[in-house]
Amino acid sequence: MANALVSIQIIPKTPNGGEDVIPFVDAAIEVIEAAGVKYQVNPLETTMEGGELSALLVIIEKMNQRMLDMGCTSNISQIKIYTRADNQASMEKLTEKYH
Repeated sequence: MANALVSIQIIPKTPNGGEDVIPFVDAAIEVIEAAGVKYQVNPLETTMEGGELSALLVIIEKMNQRMLDMGCTSNISQIKIYTRADNQASMEKLTEKYH
């Protein structure tokens, strides 16, 4: 189990303005995938599940850097954090009654 869940919605200001942001969001999700943490893509945000909150925050930092590396002039990251002292933070546990 994990002690933290972090949901992120990344909103890049694309290099040419008015571009489709989906390829940029896809690149941000690739950063999560490369990190090897459990994650779930949802319509308006992506949720990561990890052992330590600090490790998930490093991934977010890398996502933001990826946007800058792709030429985005700025980026907004909206983040939600859920932590548990007993290491029982789980996407499945929080949503089990809906399945």
